[in-house]
Amino acid sequence: MKASLQLKIGQSLTMTPQLQQAIRLLQLSTMELETEIQDALDSNMMLELDEDNSQQNNSENENSDSSAQPESNTNEAVDSKDKVAEIHTSETETGLNNDTIPTELPVDSVWEDIYDNSGSFSKNLGNSEYNGFDNQDSESRTLSGHLLWQLNLTPTSDTDKAIATAIIDALDDDGYLTCSLEDILASLGDEHELEVEMDEVEAVLRLVQSMEPTGVAARDLQECLHLQLAQCAAETPWLSEAKELVDKHLHLLGGHDYNRLLKQMKLSREQLQEVVLFIQTLNPRPGNQIQESRIEYIVPDVFVRKEKGAWKVELNAENMPRLRINSAYANMIKRADSSDDNVSLKSHLQEARWFIKSLQSRSETLLRVATSIVERQRAFLDYGEEAMKPLVLHDIAETLNLHESTISRVTTRKYMHTPRGIFELKYFFSSHVGTDLGGTCSSTAIRALIKKLVSAEKLEKPLSDSKIATILADQGINVARRTVAKYRESMAIPPSNERKRLV
Repeated sequence: MKASLQLKIGQSLTMTPQLQQAIRLLQLSTMELETEIQDALDSNMMLELDEDNSQQNNSENENSDSSAQPESNTNEAVDSKDKVAEIHTSETETGLNNDTIPTELPVDSVWEDIYDNSGSFSKNLGNSEYNGFDNQDSESRTLSGHLLWQLNLTPTSDTDKAIATAIIDALDDDGYLTCSLEDILASLGDEHELEVEMDEVEAVLRLVQSMEPTGVAARDLQECLHLQLAQCAAETPWLSEAKELVDKHLHLLGGHDYNRLLKQMKLSREQLQEVVLFIQTLNPRPGNQIQESRIEYIVPDVFVRKEKGAWKVELNAENMPRLRINSAYANMIKRADSSDDNVSLKSHLQEARWFIKSLQSRSETLLRVATSIVERQRAFLDYGEEAMKPLVLHDIAETLNLHESTISRVTTRKYMHTPRGIFELKYFFSSHVGTDLGGTCSSTAIRALIKKLVSAEKLEKPLSDSKIATILADQGINVARRTVAKYRESMAIPPSNERKRLV
Protein backbone atom coordinates (compact mmCIF):
# COMPACT_ATOMS: atom_id res chain seq x y z
CA MET A 1 0.00 0.00 0.00
CA LYS A 2 1.37 3.39 -0.99
CA ALA A 3 1.60 6.02 1.75
CA SER A 4 -0.12 9.34 1.04
CA LEU A 5 -1.06 12.57 2.78
CA GLN A 6 -4.65 13.77 3.03
CA LEU A 7 -6.06 17.08 4.24
CA LYS A 8 -9.40 16.94 6.07
CA ILE A 9 -11.47 19.78 7.51
CA GLY A 10 -13.78 19.11 10.43
CA GLN A 11 -15.33 20.63 13.50
CA SER A 12 -14.99 19.31 17.03
CA LEU A 13 -15.65 20.58 20.53
CA THR A 14 -12.51 21.57 22.43
CA MET A 15 -12.99 21.29 26.16
CA THR A 16 -10.82 24.12 27.42
CA PRO A 17 -10.33 24.43 31.18
CA GLN A 18 -12.54 27.51 31.15
CA LEU A 19 -15.38 25.67 29.40
CA GLN A 20 -14.99 22.75 31.78
CA GLN A 21 -15.27 25.14 34.72
CA ALA A 22 -18.41 26.76 33.28
CA ILE A 23 -20.07 23.36 32.77
CA ARG A 24 -19.11 22.21 36.25
CA LEU A 25 -20.52 25.32 37.91
CA LEU A 26 -23.71 24.94 35.89
CA GLN A 27 -24.54 21.57 37.36
CA LEU A 28 -23.74 22.40 40.99
CA SER A 29 -26.54 22.83 43.50
CA THR A 30 -26.81 25.95 45.67
CA MET A 31 -24.98 24.38 48.63
CA GLU A 32 -22.24 23.03 46.39
CA LEU A 33 -21.87 26.38 44.62
CA GLU A 34 -21.40 28.19 47.94
CA THR A 35 -18.59 25.80 48.80
CA GLU A 36 -17.05 26.25 45.35
CA ILE A 37 -17.14 30.05 45.67
CA GLN A 38 -15.60 29.92 49.13
CA ASP A 39 -12.80 27.67 47.85
CA ALA A 40 -12.16 30.11 45.00
CA LEU A 41 -11.98 33.02 47.45
CA ASP A 42 -9.54 31.09 49.64
CA SER A 43 -7.26 30.02 46.77
CA ASN A 44 -7.29 33.10 44.50
CA MET A 45 -5.93 36.37 45.90
CA MET A 46 -7.53 38.33 43.07
CA LEU A 47 -11.08 37.50 44.14
CA GLU A 48 -12.91 39.26 46.94
CA LEU A 49 -16.48 39.85 48.11
CA ASP A 50 -18.05 43.19 47.35
CA GLU A 51 -19.95 43.37 50.62
CA ASP A 52 -20.78 47.09 50.46
CA ASN A 53 -22.45 46.84 47.07
CA SER A 54 -24.23 43.65 48.10
CA GLN A 55 -25.91 45.40 51.00
CA GLN A 56 -26.83 48.32 48.76
CA ASN A 57 -28.36 46.02 46.14
CA ASN A 58 -30.32 44.12 48.77
CA SER A 59 -31.94 47.35 49.94
CA GLU A 60 -32.68 48.33 46.36
CA ASN A 61 -34.32 44.97 45.67
CA GLU A 62 -36.59 45.41 48.66
CA ASN A 63 -37.82 48.77 47.37
CA SER A 64 -38.07 47.93 43.68
CA ASP A 65 -39.56 45.07 41.69
CA SER A 66 -37.99 46.07 38.41
CA SER A 67 -35.80 42.98 38.40
CA ALA A 68 -38.69 40.57 37.82
CA GLN A 69 -39.34 39.15 34.36
CA PRO A 70 -42.80 39.14 32.75
CA GLU A 71 -43.96 35.79 31.53
CA SER A 72 -44.77 37.00 28.04
CA ASN A 73 -41.22 37.08 26.72
CA THR A 74 -38.70 34.40 27.57
CA ASN A 75 -35.89 36.03 25.59
CA GLU A 76 -35.84 39.06 27.89
CA ALA A 77 -33.98 36.95 30.45
CA VAL A 78 -30.78 37.28 28.40
CA ASP A 79 -31.03 41.01 27.89
CA SER A 80 -31.95 42.05 31.43
CA LYS A 81 -28.66 41.94 33.31
CA ASP A 82 -30.28 43.11 36.52
CA LYS A 83 -32.28 39.87 36.50
CA VAL A 84 -29.12 37.81 36.90
CA ALA A 85 -27.30 37.57 40.21
CA GLU A 86 -25.12 40.67 40.03
CA ILE A 87 -21.45 39.95 39.55
CA HIS A 88 -19.06 42.67 38.50
CA THR A 89 -15.36 43.42 38.39
CA SER A 90 -13.21 46.41 39.03
CA GLU A 91 -10.90 45.65 36.11
CA THR A 92 -11.08 49.20 34.79
CA GLU A 93 -8.84 50.21 37.66
CA THR A 94 -6.14 47.69 36.74
CA GLY A 95 -5.35 49.03 33.30
CA LEU A 96 -5.55 45.52 31.84
CA ASN A 97 -7.78 44.67 28.94
CA ASN A 98 -10.25 41.81 28.98
CA ASP A 99 -10.26 40.92 25.30
CA THR A 100 -9.40 37.28 25.95
CA ILE A 101 -12.72 36.61 27.71
CA PRO A 102 -15.66 36.30 25.29
CA THR A 103 -18.89 38.16 25.91
CA GLU A 104 -20.96 34.98 25.64
CA LEU A 105 -19.41 32.12 27.54
CA PRO A 106 -20.59 28.78 26.08
CA VAL A 107 -21.75 26.15 28.53
CA ASP A 108 -23.47 23.82 26.08
CA SER A 109 -21.91 20.39 25.71
CA VAL A 110 -23.01 16.89 24.78
CA TRP A 111 -20.29 15.20 26.79
CA GLU A 112 -22.30 13.67 29.59
CA ASP A 113 -19.43 11.72 31.08
CA ILE A 114 -16.97 14.56 31.63
CA TYR A 115 -17.78 15.19 35.27
CA ASP A 116 -19.18 13.39 38.23
CA ASN A 117 -22.11 15.39 39.63
CA SER A 118 -21.08 15.11 43.26
CA GLY A 119 -17.36 14.43 43.01
CA SER A 120 -16.21 18.01 43.33
CA PHE A 121 -18.46 18.76 46.27
CA SER A 122 -17.46 15.59 48.12
CA LYS A 123 -13.81 16.36 47.54
CA ASN A 124 -14.22 19.87 48.86
CA LEU A 125 -15.98 18.62 51.97
CA GLY A 126 -13.19 16.15 52.63
CA ASN A 127 -10.43 18.76 52.37
CA SER A 128 -12.07 21.62 54.26
CA GLU A 129 -13.46 22.42 57.68
CA TYR A 130 -17.01 22.78 56.40
CA ASN A 131 -19.46 22.55 59.28
CA GLY A 132 -22.77 23.28 57.56
CA PHE A 133 -25.81 23.98 59.66
CA ASP A 134 -25.66 23.56 63.41
CA ASN A 135 -28.02 20.60 63.53
CA GLN A 136 -25.98 18.70 60.96
CA ASP A 137 -23.11 18.29 63.40
CA SER A 138 -25.17 17.43 66.45
CA GLU A 139 -25.06 13.80 67.49
CA SER A 140 -28.25 12.20 66.29
CA ARG A 141 -30.19 9.97 68.68
CA THR A 142 -30.34 6.31 67.78
CA LEU A 143 -32.59 3.56 69.04
CA SER A 144 -29.70 1.41 70.20
CA GLY A 145 -28.08 4.33 72.02
CA HIS A 146 -31.37 5.17 73.74
CA LEU A 147 -31.85 1.56 74.89
CA LEU A 148 -28.25 1.19 76.03
CA TRP A 149 -28.63 4.36 78.07
CA GLN A 150 -31.64 2.81 79.84
CA LEU A 151 -29.73 -0.44 80.26
CA ASN A 152 -26.86 1.33 82.02
CA LEU A 153 -29.36 2.80 84.49
CA THR A 154 -30.81 -0.64 85.24
CA PRO A 155 -29.10 -2.74 87.93
CA THR A 156 -28.20 -5.97 86.14
CA SER A 157 -25.40 -8.52 86.19
CA ASP A 158 -22.65 -8.52 83.60
CA THR A 159 -24.16 -11.59 81.99
CA ASP A 160 -27.60 -10.05 81.68
CA LYS A 161 -26.05 -6.86 80.32
CA ALA A 162 -24.22 -8.84 77.64
CA ILE A 163 -27.48 -10.61 76.67
CA ALA A 164 -29.37 -7.32 76.57
CA THR A 165 -26.66 -5.73 74.43
CA ALA A 166 -26.88 -8.62 71.96
CA ILE A 167 -30.66 -8.22 71.77
CA ILE A 168 -30.39 -4.45 71.23
CA ASP A 169 -27.80 -4.96 68.48
CA ALA A 170 -30.25 -7.28 66.71
CA LEU A 171 -33.03 -4.65 66.48
CA ASP A 172 -33.84 -2.93 63.20
CA ASP A 173 -34.72 0.74 62.77
CA ASP A 174 -38.40 0.02 63.46
CA GLY A 175 -37.53 -1.61 66.78
CA TYR A 176 -38.23 -5.24 65.83
CA LEU A 177 -36.01 -8.17 66.77
CA THR A 178 -34.53 -9.41 63.51
CA CYS A 179 -33.15 -12.75 64.64
CA SER A 180 -34.35 -15.64 66.77
CA LEU A 181 -33.49 -16.13 70.42
CA GLU A 182 -31.63 -19.29 69.45
CA ASP A 183 -29.28 -17.24 67.24
CA ILE A 184 -28.70 -14.77 70.08
CA LEU A 185 -27.96 -17.62 72.45
CA ALA A 186 -25.49 -19.10 69.98
CA SER A 187 -23.75 -15.74 69.45
CA LEU A 188 -23.27 -15.32 73.18
CA GLY A 189 -21.46 -18.65 73.36
CA ASP A 190 -19.31 -17.98 70.29
CA GLU A 191 -18.31 -14.36 70.90
CA HIS A 192 -18.54 -13.89 74.68
CA GLU A 193 -18.04 -17.51 75.76
CA LEU A 194 -20.94 -17.26 78.16
CA GLU A 195 -22.85 -20.26 79.43
CA VAL A 196 -26.46 -19.13 79.53
CA GLU A 197 -29.77 -20.90 79.16
CA MET A 198 -32.70 -20.03 76.95
CA ASP A 199 -34.84 -18.98 79.89
CA GLU A 200 -32.23 -16.36 80.80
CA VAL A 201 -32.37 -14.92 77.27
CA GLU A 202 -36.17 -14.83 77.40
CA ALA A 203 -36.07 -13.06 80.76
CA VAL A 204 -33.67 -10.40 79.47
CA LEU A 205 -35.83 -9.99 76.35
CA ARG A 206 -38.77 -9.13 78.60
CA LEU A 207 -36.50 -6.62 80.35
CA VAL A 208 -35.66 -4.92 77.05
CA GLN A 209 -39.33 -4.99 76.04
CA SER A 210 -40.18 -3.06 79.20
CA MET A 211 -38.01 -0.16 78.09
CA GLU A 212 -39.08 2.90 76.15
CA PRO A 213 -40.38 3.19 73.51
CA THR A 214 -43.21 0.84 74.35
CA GLY A 215 -43.38 -2.10 71.96
CA VAL A 216 -39.67 -2.27 71.21
CA ALA A 217 -37.89 -5.65 70.78
CA ALA A 218 -41.09 -7.33 69.55
CA ARG A 219 -40.68 -10.23 67.17
CA ASP A 220 -43.72 -9.41 65.05
CA LEU A 221 -46.50 -6.87 64.72
CA GLN A 222 -48.89 -8.83 66.93
CA GLU A 223 -46.41 -8.88 69.82
CA CYS A 224 -45.59 -5.20 69.31
CA LEU A 225 -49.25 -4.16 69.57
CA HIS A 226 -49.80 -6.51 72.51
CA LEU A 227 -46.91 -4.94 74.43
CA GLN A 228 -48.38 -1.49 73.91
CA LEU A 229 -51.85 -2.58 74.97
CA ALA A 230 -50.38 -4.15 78.11
CA GLN A 231 -49.11 -0.71 79.14
CA CYS A 232 -52.58 0.87 78.92
CA ALA A 233 -54.57 1.54 82.07
CA ALA A 234 -57.18 -1.07 82.96
CA GLU A 235 -60.01 1.45 82.71
CA THR A 236 -59.14 2.38 79.11
CA PRO A 237 -62.29 2.10 76.94
CA TRP A 238 -62.36 -0.86 74.52
CA LEU A 239 -59.11 -2.25 75.92
CA SER A 240 -60.34 -5.84 76.33
CA GLU A 241 -61.87 -5.86 72.83
CA ALA A 242 -58.67 -4.47 71.35
CA LYS A 243 -56.60 -7.19 73.06
CA GLU A 244 -58.95 -9.85 71.72
CA LEU A 245 -58.75 -8.45 68.21
CA VAL A 246 -54.94 -8.24 68.27
CA ASP A 247 -54.46 -11.70 69.82
CA LYS A 248 -57.00 -13.60 67.71
CA HIS A 249 -58.18 -11.64 64.68
CA LEU A 250 -55.31 -9.41 63.60
CA HIS A 251 -55.11 -11.15 60.21
CA LEU A 252 -58.72 -10.20 59.52
CA LEU A 253 -58.01 -6.58 60.40
CA GLY A 254 -54.99 -6.58 58.11
CA GLY A 255 -57.14 -7.92 55.28
CA HIS A 256 -59.90 -5.37 56.02
CA ASP A 257 -62.39 -8.23 56.33
CA TYR A 258 -64.75 -6.29 58.58
CA ASN A 259 -67.76 -8.55 57.97
CA ARG A 260 -66.02 -11.57 59.51
CA LEU A 261 -64.71 -9.40 62.33
CA LEU A 262 -68.25 -8.32 63.15
CA LYS A 263 -69.43 -11.94 63.28
CA GLN A 264 -66.52 -13.38 65.27
CA MET A 265 -66.26 -10.57 67.81
CA LYS A 266 -70.04 -10.15 68.06
CA LEU A 267 -69.87 -6.37 67.92
CA SER A 268 -71.92 -3.79 66.11
CA ARG A 269 -70.36 -1.82 63.29
CA GLU A 270 -70.10 1.28 65.48
CA GLN A 271 -68.44 -0.68 68.30
CA LEU A 272 -65.96 -2.32 65.95
CA GLN A 273 -65.14 1.08 64.54
CA GLU A 274 -64.29 2.34 68.03
CA VAL A 275 -62.04 -0.67 68.64
CA VAL A 276 -60.25 -0.20 65.31
CA LEU A 277 -59.76 3.51 65.98
CA PHE A 278 -58.24 2.66 69.35
CA ILE A 279 -55.83 0.17 67.77
CA GLN A 280 -54.85 2.74 65.15
CA THR A 281 -53.58 4.99 67.95
CA LEU A 282 -50.82 2.43 68.61
CA ASN A 283 -47.47 2.70 66.86
CA PRO A 284 -46.56 -0.28 64.64
CA ARG A 285 -43.01 1.08 64.29
CA PRO A 286 -41.94 2.14 67.80
CA GLY A 287 -38.30 2.54 66.83
CA ASN A 288 -39.16 5.49 64.60
CA GLN A 289 -39.96 7.56 67.69
CA ILE A 290 -36.28 7.64 68.58
CA GLN A 291 -34.61 7.77 65.20
CA GLU A 292 -33.86 11.35 64.21
CA SER A 293 -33.42 12.20 60.57
CA ARG A 294 -31.24 15.12 59.61
CA ILE A 295 -33.05 18.14 58.30
CA GLU A 296 -32.27 18.95 54.69
CA TYR A 297 -32.63 22.63 53.93
CA ILE A 298 -33.78 23.68 50.47
CA VAL A 299 -32.78 27.13 49.30
CA PRO A 300 -34.74 28.18 46.19
CA ASP A 301 -32.68 29.34 43.22
CA VAL A 302 -35.59 31.09 41.50
CA PHE A 303 -38.58 33.05 42.78
CA VAL A 304 -41.86 33.17 40.84
CA ARG A 305 -44.71 35.49 41.76
CA LYS A 306 -47.72 37.01 40.07
CA GLU A 307 -48.01 40.76 39.72
CA LYS A 308 -50.75 42.60 37.82
CA GLY A 309 -51.88 39.38 36.15
CA ALA A 310 -48.41 38.38 34.89
CA TRP A 311 -46.03 35.79 36.28
CA LYS A 312 -42.60 37.24 37.02
CA VAL A 313 -39.39 35.29 37.42
CA GLU A 314 -36.26 36.40 39.24
CA LEU A 315 -33.16 34.75 40.65
CA ASN A 316 -32.45 34.48 44.34
CA ALA A 317 -29.69 37.07 44.65
CA GLU A 318 -28.72 35.80 48.10
CA ASN A 319 -27.47 32.57 46.52
CA MET A 320 -24.91 34.44 44.45
CA PRO A 321 -22.48 36.66 46.36
CA ARG A 322 -21.11 39.69 44.50
CA LEU A 323 -17.51 39.05 43.53
CA ARG A 324 -14.96 41.47 42.17
CA ILE A 325 -11.31 41.72 41.32
CA ASN A 326 -9.09 42.93 44.15
CA SER A 327 -7.80 46.20 42.72
CA ALA A 328 -4.85 46.38 45.13
CA TYR A 329 -3.38 43.11 43.89
CA ALA A 330 -4.35 43.78 40.28
CA ASN A 331 -2.48 47.10 40.26
CA MET A 332 0.68 45.30 41.33
CA ILE A 333 0.94 43.63 37.94
CA LYS A 334 3.61 45.05 35.63
CA ARG A 335 3.22 44.14 32.00
CA ALA A 336 6.92 44.36 31.17
CA ASP A 337 8.00 42.30 34.15
CA SER A 338 8.33 38.55 33.51
CA SER A 339 9.27 37.55 37.04
CA ASP A 340 7.66 34.53 38.67
CA ASP A 341 5.63 36.71 41.02
CA ASN A 342 4.27 38.80 38.17
CA VAL A 343 3.40 35.73 36.11
CA SER A 344 1.59 34.24 39.11
CA LEU A 345 -0.39 37.44 39.61
CA LYS A 346 -1.42 37.48 35.95
CA SER A 347 -2.45 33.84 36.15
CA HIS A 348 -4.60 34.48 39.23
CA LEU A 349 -6.16 37.50 37.58
CA GLN A 350 -7.13 35.54 34.49
CA GLU A 351 -8.55 32.71 36.59
CA ALA A 352 -10.57 35.20 38.63
CA ARG A 353 -12.01 36.77 35.47
CA TRP A 354 -13.02 33.39 34.09
CA PHE A 355 -14.57 32.35 37.38
CA ILE A 356 -16.68 35.52 37.54
CA LYS A 357 -17.71 35.09 33.91
CA SER A 358 -18.64 31.45 34.54
CA LEU A 359 -20.83 32.44 37.48
CA GLN A 360 -22.57 35.07 35.38
CA SER A 361 -23.12 32.58 32.56
CA ARG A 362 -24.59 30.09 35.05
CA SER A 363 -27.03 32.67 36.35
CA GLU A 364 -28.09 33.76 32.87
CA THR A 365 -28.67 30.18 31.72
CA LEU A 366 -30.61 29.30 34.87
CA LEU A 367 -32.83 32.36 34.47
CA ARG A 368 -33.50 31.63 30.80
CA VAL A 369 -34.50 28.03 31.52
CA ALA A 370 -36.68 28.97 34.51
CA THR A 371 -38.44 31.71 32.54
CA SER A 372 -39.14 29.33 29.68
CA ILE A 373 -40.55 26.73 32.10
CA VAL A 374 -42.85 29.30 33.70
CA GLU A 375 -44.03 30.43 30.28
CA ARG A 376 -45.08 26.88 29.42
CA GLN A 377 -46.51 25.93 32.83
CA ARG A 378 -48.60 29.00 33.58
CA ALA A 379 -51.69 26.81 33.85
CA PHE A 380 -50.08 24.86 36.69
CA LEU A 381 -49.26 28.07 38.55
CA ASP A 382 -52.84 29.30 38.08
CA TYR A 383 -54.85 26.13 38.66
CA GLY A 384 -52.61 23.45 40.20
CA GLU A 385 -51.29 20.01 39.31
CA GLU A 386 -54.34 18.99 37.29
CA ALA A 387 -53.48 21.70 34.76
CA MET A 388 -49.84 20.65 34.34
CA LYS A 389 -48.90 20.44 30.65
CA PRO A 390 -46.64 17.78 29.12
CA LEU A 391 -43.07 19.00 28.85
CA VAL A 392 -39.77 17.32 28.02
CA LEU A 393 -36.20 18.57 28.00
CA HIS A 394 -36.18 18.76 24.21
CA ASP A 395 -38.95 21.37 24.24
CA ILE A 396 -36.96 23.81 26.37
CA ALA A 397 -33.70 22.99 24.58
CA GLU A 398 -35.26 23.75 21.19
CA THR A 399 -36.76 27.02 22.43
CA LEU A 400 -33.50 28.29 23.95
CA ASN A 401 -31.24 26.79 21.28
CA LEU A 402 -29.34 24.71 23.83
CA HIS A 403 -28.53 21.02 24.09
CA GLU A 404 -30.73 18.74 26.18
CA SER A 405 -27.76 17.85 28.38
CA THR A 406 -27.41 21.51 29.30
CA ILE A 407 -31.09 21.72 30.25
CA SER A 408 -30.65 18.58 32.33
CA ARG A 409 -27.71 20.11 34.20
CA VAL A 410 -29.59 23.35 34.85
CA THR A 411 -32.76 21.66 36.14
CA THR A 412 -31.07 19.11 38.42
CA ARG A 413 -30.99 20.12 42.10
CA LYS A 414 -32.21 23.62 41.30
CA TYR A 415 -35.43 24.73 43.01
CA MET A 416 -38.18 27.20 42.16
CA HIS A 417 -40.23 28.99 44.81
CA THR A 418 -43.82 29.48 43.66
CA PRO A 419 -47.07 30.41 45.42
CA ARG A 420 -47.90 26.69 45.30
CA GLY A 421 -44.70 25.61 47.03
CA ILE A 422 -41.06 24.89 46.29
CA PHE A 423 -40.39 22.49 43.43
CA GLU A 424 -37.30 21.15 41.74
CA LEU A 425 -37.11 22.34 38.15
CA LYS A 426 -37.22 18.69 37.08
CA TYR A 427 -40.73 18.49 38.56
CA PHE A 428 -42.16 20.55 35.70
CA PHE A 429 -41.11 17.94 33.12
CA SER A 430 -43.41 14.97 32.54
CA SER A 431 -44.45 12.58 29.79
CA HIS A 432 -47.80 12.80 28.06
CA VAL A 433 -50.84 10.61 27.45
CA GLY A 434 -53.20 11.06 24.53
CA THR A 435 -56.81 12.20 24.86
CA ASP A 436 -59.91 11.47 22.81
CA LEU A 437 -59.89 14.99 21.40
CA GLY A 438 -56.41 14.56 19.96
CA GLY A 439 -54.65 16.51 22.70
CA THR A 440 -52.24 15.40 25.40
CA CYS A 441 -52.33 15.22 29.18
CA SER A 442 -49.23 15.15 31.35
CA SER A 443 -48.50 12.30 33.72
CA THR A 444 -48.35 14.79 36.61
CA ALA A 445 -51.91 15.90 35.87
CA ILE A 446 -53.07 12.28 35.72
CA ARG A 447 -51.48 11.58 39.10
CA ALA A 448 -53.29 14.59 40.51
CA LEU A 449 -56.60 13.33 39.11
CA ILE A 450 -56.02 9.86 40.57
CA LYS A 451 -55.21 11.37 43.95
CA LYS A 452 -58.35 13.51 43.79
CA LEU A 453 -60.54 10.50 42.92
CA VAL A 454 -59.07 8.44 45.76
CA SER A 455 -59.55 11.23 48.29
CA ALA A 456 -63.24 11.54 47.32
CA GLU A 457 -64.05 7.83 47.18
CA LYS A 458 -66.32 6.03 49.64
CA LEU A 459 -64.32 4.46 52.45
CA GLU A 460 -66.48 1.36 52.58
CA LYS A 461 -66.17 0.83 48.82
CA PRO A 462 -62.92 2.28 47.42
CA LEU A 463 -62.26 2.60 43.70
CA SER A 464 -60.30 -0.13 41.97
CA ASP A 465 -57.62 0.62 39.38
CA SER A 466 -59.97 -0.51 36.61
CA LYS A 467 -62.73 1.79 37.87
CA ILE A 468 -60.30 4.74 38.02
CA ALA A 469 -59.19 4.00 34.46
CA THR A 470 -62.84 3.95 33.37
CA ILE A 471 -63.55 7.30 35.06
CA LEU A 472 -60.51 8.85 33.37
CA ALA A 473 -61.61 7.42 30.04
CA ASP A 474 -65.00 9.10 30.51
CA GLN A 475 -63.09 12.37 30.88
CA GLY A 476 -61.30 11.75 27.60
CA ILE A 477 -58.00 10.49 29.07
CA ASN A 478 -56.99 7.08 27.77
CA VAL A 479 -55.02 5.38 30.53
CA ALA A 480 -54.56 1.64 30.93
CA ARG A 481 -55.24 -0.08 34.24
CA ARG A 482 -51.53 -0.94 34.57
CA THR A 483 -50.66 2.72 34.14
CA VAL A 484 -53.12 3.70 36.86
CA ALA A 485 -51.55 1.12 39.17
CA LYS A 486 -48.06 2.43 38.40
CA TYR A 487 -49.04 6.04 39.11
CA ARG A 488 -50.92 5.02 42.25
CA GLU A 489 -47.90 3.12 43.60
CA SER A 490 -45.60 6.05 42.82
CA MET A 491 -47.77 8.20 45.12
CA ALA A 492 -47.65 5.53 47.88
CA ILE A 493 -51.42 4.97 47.62
CA PRO A 494 -52.34 1.40 48.66
CA PRO A 495 -54.63 -0.77 46.49
CA SER A 496 -58.39 -0.66 46.92
CA ASN A 497 -58.60 -3.67 49.24
CA GLU A 498 -56.18 -2.00 51.68
CA ARG A 499 -58.00 1.34 51.52
CA LYS A 500 -61.28 -0.13 52.69
CA ARG A 501 -62.44 1.32 56.00
CA LEU A 502 -65.43 1.16 58.28
CA VAL A 503 -67.93 3.99 57.99
